[in-house]
Amino acid sequence: MLHAMPDDLSDTHREIRALARDFAEGEIVPNASAWNDQQHVPLEVIKQMGALGLLGIVVPEEYGGSGLDATSLALVMEEIACADAGTSVAIAVQNGLVASPIVRAGTEDQKHEWLPGIASGEMIGCYALTEPGAGSDTAVLSTKATASADGWNLTGTKQWITNGGIADVFVIFARTGGDGARGISALVSPKANGLLVGREIPKMGLHSSSTVELAFDGLHVSRSGLLGAEGEGLKLALATLDGGRISVAAQAVGIARAALELAVKYASERQAFGGSIARFQGVQFPIADIAAQVDAARLLTLHAAGLRDAGHPHGAAGAKAKLFASSVAVRAADVAVQTLGGYGYSREYNAERYYRDAKITEIYEGTSEIQRLVIARSLFGDAAR
Repeated sequence: MLHAMPDDLSDTHREIRALARDFAEGEIVPNASAWNDQQHVPLEVIKQMGALGLLGIVVPEEYGGSGLDATSLALVMEEIACADAGTSVAIAVQNGLVASPIVRAGTEDQKHEWLPGIASGEMIGCYALTEPGAGSDTAVLSTKATASADGWNLTGTKQWITNGGIADVFVIFARTGGDGARGISALVSPKANGLLVGREIPKMGLHSSSTVELAFDGLHVSRSGLLGAEGEGLKLALATLDGGRISVAAQAVGIARAALELAVKYASERQAFGGSIARFQGVQFPIADIAAQVDAARLLTLHAAGLRDAGHPHGAAGAKAKLFASSVAVRAADVAVQTLGGYGYSREYNAERYYRDAKITEIYEGTSEIQRLVIARSLFGDAAR
């Protein structure tokens, strides 16, 4: 099946996409259903992706990464998510939420300490921002970093922390100062005494990924663990999410593409009333709509990635891509389930997995409502505040 792609993709972009697709088809597709049924996080496959350079796509070569760009990451995310959305989460987190803020704000010592292991998969990272009382309103987070002679001692809790159950390195946002956005700092820490990994949170989808609660009970982070300037953590968190939304958009495109391909295959093969059901417009038209929307979502996503690569503002473009692509993923999964009928509702087919996995793309790294807010503010400026 042909997919709309920009004409200006480089040879490197095409090569990394082919590498990801071959790996997905060989190592992920045959196992994805079993992983999801067993709620197994395929750490061994995640580390294989590290060996291929897929966990350090945005990490510069001097720190052990692939030295590629946001477009490369988006192309890889689509291919891996098309095979299994849960497995693609590791790529998004390692690159977009853990490596990216260290590349952006880390000291040379921090970059040399953390980035090679993150890029290779020897270190699995997580991004600890969300709390039980601080989701979309990140400025009210309450995890506290109390100053000590040589750093901070952390107390508080985090929720919905992706990769948290398998993580070795933690990018943590905590309050080092007073109330409000200016009191928040970013810290990077290894797993250590005082960091408690809670239960795996039961989820609707993404059953092959780890999502946990974290608790801090005196975790000590030294001064060398401060990421960027003290009090500038929320700016770093939001800048990180601007890029992360492009990855989620690409993930949504991958889920939607998988649902589309399943619907086309099933409708072509399913016999009813003397022929395949693909000859009926009632089957054709919803699938045709999804095909157009998947291509549009991909182009929006790659446009946002291209702006980021060129150093241009990309916050609104990433928000548009995530808003649209996530809604397409949900619609595509619904069309796949409806096309398969009773089989679509059965766990013996992947349609129901796509249905469950798609919904989260409308929620994490900024809900669809937050994306609309970002877009509106880009249009109306201060009048929207």
